[in-house]
Amino acid sequence: MKFSKRVLWKLKNKNKKLKPNRYKKLKRESLRGSLKGTSERPRLSVYRSNENIYAQIIDDTNSATLVSCSTLDPDIIIDIPNGRTCDASQLMGRKLAELSLKQNITKIVFDRGPYLYHGRVKALADGARAGGLQF
Repeated sequence: MKFSKRVLWKLKNKNKKLKPNRYKKLKRESLRGSLKGTSERPRLSVYRSNENIYAQIIDDTNSATLVSCSTLDPDIIIDIPNGRTCDASQLMGRKLAELSLKQNITKIVFDRGPYLYHGRVKALADGARAGGLQF
């Protein structure tokens, strides 16, 4: 199901029966419906929890994860012990770019999921751009 922003706002504000988790799922599906990762241009998917941030580069045509990285990786924990900061996200973006360049992946499609392009998500994207990825 793909909804426009206007319909999502109506559902959120007017329909009291729509639970918050259902609204988040509708919002995520409306964005992800327009994003597909191919073998030439895979998708960089971001998941953000309260404590950490996770990212993976996915080829949707083969349904395969090509590269993954998180703030729980030992290389990142050594430099920054707390995974909640924008600095940790930016460092992780650079590390993800380094791993993907080893596999000859230079162009990607950025999938922010249901999260706003702000804070840790933006820092991860900036770190990936600084590392050499193009999107």
